[in-house]
Amino acid sequence: MLAVMAVYALSIHSDYRCRHSGACCTADWDVPVELPLYRTLDEALSAGKVAPAGLDEHQAALIVEDQLPDDVAAMVARTATGDCVFYHRTSGLCVIHRDLGERMLPATCRHFPRLAVRDARGTFVSLTHFCPTAAASLFRDDVGIEIVASPPAFPEADYEGLVVTSDDWPPLLRPDCLADAQSYTAWERHMVARCADETLSPDSVIATLERDARIVRTVSPTTGAAIVDAIERLPLDGVHAPIPEALDASLAHYLEVLNAVPDEWRPEPDTHGLAECYRRHVAPHWARFEAPLRRYLAAKAFASWTAYQGRGFLTIVRGLEAALALVRVEAVRRCRDADRPLDAGLLREAFRQADFALNHLASGDELADAWSKVEA
Repeated sequence: MLAVMAVYALSIHSDYRCRHSGACCTADWDVPVELPLYRTLDEALSAGKVAPAGLDEHQAALIVEDQLPDDVAAMVARTATGDCVFYHRTSGLCVIHRDLGERMLPATCRHFPRLAVRDARGTFVSLTHFCPTAAASLFRDDVGIEIVASPPAFPEADYEGLVVTSDDWPPLLRPDCLADAQSYTAWERHMVARCADETLSPDSVIATLERDARIVRTVSPTTGAAIVDAIERLPLDGVHAPIPEALDASLAHYLEVLNAVPDEWRPEPDTHGLAECYRRHVAPHWARFEAPLRRYLAAKAFASWTAYQGRGFLTIVRGLEAALALVRVEAVRRCRDADRPLDAGLLREAFRQADFALNHLASGDELADAWSKVEA
């Protein structure tokens, strides 16, 4: 058990609770069952304390195979349509959670949609917006965008995610210079504050953070205090960036993300008709959704795995640029398929699909390597 440490989250995520959308339970994902849990869950199944909701005849609820990881005893079975066999479609409930309690859920289910980073500073919990409830939080306007401590939705726990030990390097300021905990905290809070600035469009947030990162990376001497001081002295004004007139740059980011997806999971690029649809259905309406788009960028800037996988502050900003580009491409795809202009519902689905690619398909290490080229 790790030592008790502070927990942080974004304000828009801090009161998260499952709304039983069923997106995770019907995503056709492999769900491993840890060995201690397998024994207890198998006994509960045998005793009739819990029963699968969608089990086909002659199908086992827990599948035991020869070539499973050492810490995995079984995989949860799925129906022909990809549902978890414990998912009850009518109620939207997991029957294990309903009948046995949260502690009996596999770790994958207990932690979804949380994306955590644990380092010397504490535990930082963000969410994957593939979860419809998490995606909906990007549209809330009852709280500002800020980092909050001790969020009620995320008590101290051993969250699955990226665990940074004392033997691991802290984030890099640039390829030849490390940032310490204090200076990276200052940069992370600065990125979130730029995302919260209502005078900046999402594209202007990216342009401003790129300028800021280029200024800070030139600091000398490269001490933690000097980096913090450079961040505090950054220009107050942002850098204006217009909405792109064409989709070309966003499509380049989209293809870069697809290249980081393992071959067996990589979808075929779907770009037919997107350029014209962008000009007609998305670009004229993009500015209406600046607030949720900036919240999405804040969620990518906070609890960033790229900070530890990449090679500097500019790499993190490049990742934010790619995330915004992916949402833009997915928004166009949704508008093309629906044959209507961008609206909140279509944008919510764009957020979901963008995070599905970024968080659940692509390799984070490969993305960080690709984005790190900007450091040159």
